Parts: sequence; C-alpha cells; structure tokens
Amino acid sequence: FSRVINAGKSTHNEDQASCEVLTVKKKAGAIISTPNRNSSKRRSSLPNGEGLQLKENSESEGVSCHYWSLFDGHAGSGAAVVASRLLQHHITEQLQDIVEILKNSAVLPPTCLGEEPENTPANSRTLTRAASLRGGVGAPGSPSTPPTRFFTEKKIPHECLVIGALESAFKEMDLQIEQERNAYNISGGCTALVVICLLGKLYVANAGDSRAIIIRSGEIIPMSSEFTPETERQRLQYLAFMQPHLLGNEFTHLEFPRRVQRKELGKKMLYRDFNMTGWAYKTIEDDDLKFPLIYGEGKKARVMATIGVTRGLGDHDLKVHDSNIYIKPFLSSAPEVRVYDLSKYEHGADDVLILATDGLWDVLSNEEVAEAITQFLPNCDPDDPHRYTLAAQDLVMRARGVLKDRGWRISNDRLGSGDDISVYVIPLIHGNKLS
Repeated sequence: FSRVINAGKSTHNEDQASCEVLTVKKKAGAIISTPNRNSSKRRSSLPNGEGLQLKENSESEGVSCHYWSLFDGHAGSGAAVVASRLLQHHITEQLQDIVEILKNSAVLPPTCLGEEPENTPANSRTLTRAASLRGGVGAPGSPSTPPTRFFTEKKIPHECLVIGALESAFKEMDLQIEQERNAYNISGGCTALVVICLLGKLYVANAGDSRAIIIRSGEIIPMSSEFTPETERQRLQYLAFMQPHLLGNEFTHLEFPRRVQRKELGKKMLYRDFNMTGWAYKTIEDDDLKFPLIYGEGKKARVMATIGVTRGLGDHDLKVHDSNIYIKPFLSSAPEVRVYDLSKYEHGADDVLILATDGLWDVLSNEEVAEAITQFLPNCDPDDPHRYTLAAQDLVMRARGVLKDRGWRISNDRLGSGDDISVYVIPLIHGNKLS
C-alpha cells in the first residue's frame, strides 16, 4: 500500500484506507461477528507469509476473511475517517446471518432466518390459499390446483448472499453517518471501494469513482465501474422526472448539448431524456431554460452544478449553493459488487489486484498501470516481502510525476495528479508473501 497527500488543497488527507483480517462466527446459539479487535490474532495489516488461501476457523466455528478498503473524501475528511474505521464492522454484522450457510455448501438458504425450507402439504395449502385470494389458484385437490413444483423455493447462490451483505452494510454505514453526523461533527462525504476475500472468492464493492482492476498474465480484468453524473445520467433523470419537486423549480431533468438561451425559445434543439440513449430534437420551452440537472463533461460534469460523484457515503447536508435544495436524494450509497473466483485460474507471483482512488486513474490508464506493474514486479527479488509495496509506490510516483516549471509533470510532459493518491497492490497467488 502507498499513498501521497494532495498538493495542499486541504489541511488533512481526504483519502483514508483500512486493512484487516476479520472473523465471522457463531457463538452461544446466535450467529455473531467479531473483528478480533481485542484478540491477539487481529492484524492492522496483512502479515508476511500469508496469502489469499483462507481456511475455516474451526475453533470459533466461523470463517475468516481479508478486508481492504479505500475512501476518497470530499468537503472534508470526516465521512472518510468514520467509514474507514466502522464499515468493516457493518460488513461482519451482515455476514453473521449467513455464516452457517456459507460454511455448508449443501444448505440452501431458507426463506426466514432460523427456518428450514418447507415442502410439506401444509405449506402448500398456505400458499394455495394466498394465491386463491388473488384469484389464481383453488383449494388443494381442486382441478385448478397447480403441481407441487409450483411452490418450490427459489434457489439463491451463496455469492449472492455475500453481495447482499455488502450492499446492506453500505446502506447501514450511510445511515449511521446520517444519524451521528451532528454529534460527532462528521463532515462531507466519501466514495467507498471495498474488497473482501471470503472462501476463495474476491468480492469488490464500489460506490464512487475509485477503481479496481486485476492484472493476470498481463491481461487487464476490470473489477469496478465509476459512478459519475455521466454514467448515471438516466437514473438521475428518471428520479427527477418522477419527483420533480427535488429540482426546486430551478433545474430541468432534460439534457442538452449546451446551455439553452432565451433567444432559442420556439426553436428546435437536440436533447436526451431518461428513456433515451441517443439524441432527438425538441422545441425549446420555458422550462428548458432552467439549469440542467447534469451539466458539464468528463471530470467537470456535476449534479446540480455541485458534486461530481453520484455514489458514496455521507453528504446528507449537501445543498445547491445559495439554496435550500438538497442533493442527497440523487446520491446513492448502493455499491456495485463484482466477484472473482480465485480457484478458477492459475496465478503467478506477478498477478495482482490493484485498488486506487481517482488520483491515480485521472492521469494513468488501465493499460499504463498494467504496463508499469509488468515491468516493475519481474525486476524485484521474488523473496522480498515488500515488493508489492514498492510496486504501489512506483505507481504513486508515476501518477504524481516530477516537479517541472512550477508544476508536476508525468510522461509525455502531461500534467501529474494534484489529488490525493492511494494505491493497493495485492498479490493473487496463494501462499505468497504480502507486505
């Protein structure tokens, strides 16, 4: 792991990170989670000599998982600091409900926690009566009674339970920030990128514009998507269309290629609505003169001329400048979760998972990062426990560049990053040393 603080934009580093080994276990007849905070087994970082091959903790009757996270704060470091300290506990709390199911691959998740799936005639009668009230199914034994297979329970893959646990944890973390923001002076908001390695699978959960990629034998496998005003245009426009009061009579949910001027009333201009991926013409009306919900392009795109990311944690008090219009309804805490099965591939010592905040990706492409890694790691001593930390430092230095003519410059005389830069380089090979 490596990081560099921004070019003096703020007094505190708004990037925060966390890395732990967590245990989720069942105790005293209840499913509980413990992050080993008071245990000698707890690590503040991954130890040398331990790879991603996880074994069940038979002593605690639970499972362990590795946890990494990155939080990129804005409008203050408060939300990022709180999330870096607490999100892992929300994750273990959500995983506690499914730990026994995950340990036993033969068990199908029941409808209700603590119940076994029922296939008895009584269960069928209950469902039949409910369907009968909807006018669809008669009583048992009647000609309209469907076969028993009609009532079979939907089978849910185990990885979908883990995905749901991560999604719920993000929601609970956002709710806690909202409830405690005044008492603990939690300022601003933050993006969140989280990885857990659980039972041989990587789960990458992203809410914001940080990014995760896997580099395997030189191949790039994207493990996240950036959530920006442009990538989430249709979701934002649809919300504004359904709830126009959120726009405060100052914004239009429609998108135009440029700001509409009063002299263009009655003329036709290209536009896009929430149900469109292409562009069409419409006649300009008075409402079209309002400021667009989404304005700008690329990194300069903003929601309500204020914020450039659409998913993350916090921002509960964020308003449009000089107004009482809250922006939080348009911002989602829901992450996108992608899964990578480590057991399906052969990994070498130079195959890695890279997590980084946008300070890196704003100036370096996936291809440039992959090229840097494939050049750097083979030249390191394979027995050096710090080789991955050195690789992370190399990426940070490439993104920041060198001071030249009173500015930071990278390759091809391009501008270097002026943002916080935080980078994890995590080896994928089982049993490999981690720094």
